[in-house]
Amino acid sequence: MFSPLIDSLDANSRAYKPGSAAALLAGVLDSAMDAIITVDEQQKIILYNRAAEKIFGWPRQDVLQQSLERLIPDRFRQDHARHVARFGTTGATSRRMGTLNVIYGLRANGEEFPLDASISHLDTPDGKLFTVILRDITERLRAQEEHLRLAALLDSAMDGIITVNEALSIVLYNRAAEKIFGWPGEQALGQSLNKLIPERFRAGHGAHIRRFSATGVTSRRMGDGTVIYGLRASGEEFPMDASISQLDTGDGKLYTVILRDVTERVRSQEERTAFAAAVNVAREEEKTRVARELHDELAQSMTALKMDTIWLRDNTLSASGATAKLSDMLAMVDGMVASTRRIAADLRPLLLDDLGLLAAIEWLVHNFIQRTGVACTLSADEDLELQEPYATAVFRIVQEALANVAKHAGATEATVLIDTLPGAISLTVRDNGRGFVTEAPRKPQSLGLMGLQERALLLKGSVGIHSAPGQGTRVEVSIPWPEGEHAP
Repeated sequence: MFSPLIDSLDANSRAYKPGSAAALLAGVLDSAMDAIITVDEQQKIILYNRAAEKIFGWPRQDVLQQSLERLIPDRFRQDHARHVARFGTTGATSRRMGTLNVIYGLRANGEEFPLDASISHLDTPDGKLFTVILRDITERLRAQEEHLRLAALLDSAMDGIITVNEALSIVLYNRAAEKIFGWPGEQALGQSLNKLIPERFRAGHGAHIRRFSATGVTSRRMGDGTVIYGLRASGEEFPMDASISQLDTGDGKLYTVILRDVTERVRSQEERTAFAAAVNVAREEEKTRVARELHDELAQSMTALKMDTIWLRDNTLSASGATAKLSDMLAMVDGMVASTRRIAADLRPLLLDDLGLLAAIEWLVHNFIQRTGVACTLSADEDLELQEPYATAVFRIVQEALANVAKHAGATEATVLIDTLPGAISLTVRDNGRGFVTEAPRKPQSLGLMGLQERALLLKGSVGIHSAPGQGTRVEVSIPWPEGEHAP
């Protein structure tokens, strides 16, 4: 009925000579990874290889000469028959089958499963033969569904999520990233990450990625203070809070950045900082006014009182201990004058306004030595001068640092070092005291170190505190030069 070649391939119904072309072809078909099924015009199965046995679960002897419908779910049988009939009339020799190349088969246990399939037909003297090559794509579709599910989750995230490969080309870019950067996904995927980074940060960002890759750490925060800058499609720069993670894959490393636009948060912080700076300036001005009044009015009035008391003592006849009483009053007035001057100096030393920053710090160090007995050396540029509020900030930082040494360090030596560097003022206060664990929780009501940090932050500076038990403490402060000023 069929051609000799096809007859020879039906090993269950025909004998064929081992080593013949037909036997060789049969062996090739049976070794194929994909299922191969051939049917005649009546949809009877005449060829069914081992891969088909594995996929469908039916042994060959149970399906040969049986209708192909045995391998097709009931709900698809009519459509499949019409599809094959139409294909037979097209004149084309082969084509893909199913919507998006996916059709469904039926296993021996009744389970439906997806198949990737192609069909071809061959005209023979005995009629048309239709051959289908099939591949079970259950795992592939499951992986695709999982990918789509994860993609949907990523697209529903509030934060921008961007993944790049080792060449820093974007391979994943969710909807939140589209909203943040303004670039639609199709214009971002496959592009360099530099497209989303301001030009002034690109070289540094690449070096940061390389260093992170070398650490072997799986994830960490990015940037100083966890804030970096991005570039919108409009050309606008904006601040971001970001973290980065890395994953080793068969195709190389992938780096994923999760980021959040913190423009409003940074703006709010800047407004709070500006307000705090204004409050600090107002407080210093009030301290200056009060210190000036204490020095110029109260102290002078007490000095006048002292002079009058001296006159009374010198011009009063000794009677009933009046002279001794006046001498006691003079001692009290002397103490009041000294206290008033000390309070005025603690509020704000007039030296700072009258003679400048360096003279005020020299007075501060000298006063520290007198009060504590701790040897303290000062190293600073003799030409050091700063505008307000920078002069006051540096003075207050030194004052607070030395107060911490006096209260907590138990030191015998201290050093104050002020350097003028390109672009910044560097201030270091160190001691040889008992030290402490910097990571330990802060004690209640212990605000000294916090005060240092707040004063530096108000001027966009930074504070580093280095200490260990028994090794003393070193406080390092860096404050950028005010605009229009340069290191002397």
